[in-house]
Amino acid sequence: MYTPDLNRQPFPHSTGKIVCVGRNYAAHAQELNNPIPERPILFIKPGSSAVPMVPAFSIPVDQGEVHHELEIALLIGKRLRHASASEADLGIAGVGLGLDLTLRDVQQELKDKGHPWERSKAFDGSCPLSDFVDTRRVPDWQNLTLCLKRNGVLQQQGNSAAMLFGIVPLLVEISRTFTLEPGDIVMTGTPAGVGPLKPGDRLEASLQDWLEVETMVMGGQDVSV
Repeated sequence: MYTPDLNRQPFPHSTGKIVCVGRNYAAHAQELNNPIPERPILFIKPGSSAVPMVPAFSIPVDQGEVHHELEIALLIGKRLRHASASEADLGIAGVGLGLDLTLRDVQQELKDKGHPWERSKAFDGSCPLSDFVDTRRVPDWQNLTLCLKRNGVLQQQGNSAAMLFGIVPLLVEISRTFTLEPGDIVMTGTPAGVGPLKPGDRLEASLQDWLEVETMVMGGQDVSV
């Protein structure tokens, strides 16, 4: 359930592409024994991966562990191509939360074989999204706190100040490779504390005191669309 907010934009049902950033928090890279990148690691999820985070979302139950990765999600409102910092800042229409669901066993198997790992990251339903808050609520992109609890236990907590690549510089960098269009989503990376989900888990996620989301993890057929 959501706390009331008149400045909220609902989950965009006509989502474009979702550009994701890997290893944007050093502690997360270290917990997975990955090197810290010197420039942003980018990958894309298709629009079909986006589903509403509430009231529930489903996970695959036959492909090994499915890990939660809570992230600050940005809703793009203006076309950004080779954008300046000011253009990138003005191009953000909303800020919310997203889960980059990851088939961790599948990902490791694909990495071991030297294969691309979209199957582990870009499957249908792999990006549950919250509603989006108006960016006029944001005084400082480098001081946003996000938090995830699973069954009442704190799992992830982070602040955008700890990002290796800050939010506006990220958009500038992304726009040099991928033109961002209105309706696209940018997932900005996850803090440490990722771990497996199970059907029946209850999640509570928050962004500052602007967004408080409660949802439930289901297994099997997707119940959220």
